[in-house]
Amino acid sequence: MTYFSAEDIHNLEHIYKINLMNSCSGYKSANLIGSISETGQENVAVFSSITHIGSSPAVLGFFLRPTTVIRNTYENIKATGVYTINHIHKAILEDAHHTSAKYDTSISEFDATNLNSEYKPEFKAPFVKDAPVQLAMEFVEEYPIKVNNTILVIGKVVGLYVKEQLIEDDGFLNLAKAEVAAINGLDGYAVSTNQTRFGYQRPKPLATKIK
Repeated sequence: MTYFSAEDIHNLEHIYKINLMNSCSGYKSANLIGSISETGQENVAVFSSITHIGSSPAVLGFFLRPTTVIRNTYENIKATGVYTINHIHKAILEDAHHTSAKYDTSISEFDATNLNSEYKPEFKAPFVKDAPVQLAMEFVEEYPIKVNNTILVIGKVVGLYVKEQLIEDDGFLNLAKAEVAAINGLDGYAVSTNQTRFGYQRPKPLATKIK
């Protein structure tokens, strides 16, 4: 195996280093966060850091890069208190990834791509039309991460929209049926084609291994 020490990693060429470190943690969720400014300017951006925090109450978190430059998603969330999370699926991969481009605040990524916004009753932030899983989120709190000046944003799930065919009898969402994507690193996408599940695990008698 190839070994990288902490010093090796520190001294790597910048692009090589960020590719290596963003992919070594494994596959990550691929989502589009939709938000809107107080003046009605829509924004949508790809995020690979959304993670489950808890089920009761239902809360999710995601990480934001340092706000040393304008972060439209963050500014909109802080101004309005709401946002959406939308699963990226195979049919929109290229447009979804293009939302990572740094457009001026006055330009909506919905206008720069073939992605379309849609609105649900009594919720201000835009959803991504045809996303198989759409979550309406309400900002709860944030935590500064001192080691690299990023921010952990935590939101409460106040609404969940799911295509019916994805929901199994026990509530499990079979994302493979909707060709939902995962992100490998910064720009690699994978689409699941099958699903393997194992039931709730309980301790079992340990067999003596033959050495």
